[in-house]
Amino acid sequence: MKKLILLLAFGLLAQSIQAQLFSRERLSNLETFDNRFLTWGYFLGFNNYDFKIEYNDERGRELTDVIVEPSTGFNVGLIGDMRINNYINLRLEPGLYFTQRNLRFPGFTEEQDILREVKSTYIHIPLLVKFSTKRLNNWKPFIVGGVSTSLNLSSKENNPEDNEEGQFRTTRYTNYYELGVGIDFYLYFFKFTPSIRGVFAMSDELVPDDNPNSPYTGNLNSINSRGVFINFTFQ
Repeated sequence: MKKLILLLAFGLLAQSIQAQLFSRERLSNLETFDNRFLTWGYFLGFNNYDFKIEYNDERGRELTDVIVEPSTGFNVGLIGDMRINNYINLRLEPGLYFTQRNLRFPGFTEEQDILREVKSTYIHIPLLVKFSTKRLNNWKPFIVGGVSTSLNLSSKENNPEDNEEGQFRTTRYTNYYELGVGIDFYLYFFKFTPSIRGVFAMSDELVPDDNPNSPYTGNLNSINSRGVFINFTFQ
């Protein structure tokens, strides 16, 4: 039922966009919107996080290759946009991101030993520069890039228990760089923006087990988050 409601909602929104943006009348909506120095809004969206894993001994990787199983999570947040000129904007997009990744380790027979669930609740704060084209009727493509930092509220960095007790630990803070594309659609009463963005961690998130020869982290040099965000913005 929820999926049906979402499909109907997106269908009605798409129909409204088509009617307003591509009708023969080609009326300009929100003509002075981009002249504002500061604008505000919010976003809803989805994420898909993964881990990039580097090993200490690549020759023995086939014996310790960890399988990462990503899943789709949910995003919600706010937007503050500052106009630099007609084509460049500076954006701050603090948000709350919920996600989970499952790690499956080789060399074990019991599921409780093989599987480690890495649940994450991020307070994610990106500072982005948006480069737009000239507005075309009621839509305007753009590219965006910048840096970000996140606080993982679900981190177990300071947990004294490690994988021996079933706890896979990651760091609390992570830094990233981000790149993406999107399109601004100018509707009658608000600006609607779908976008897709790649996010890549610049800092190692691995907290090694206390045992240096741990079968879980002994051959891991680093793990770095990487993800895809699909956001729908309303301003």
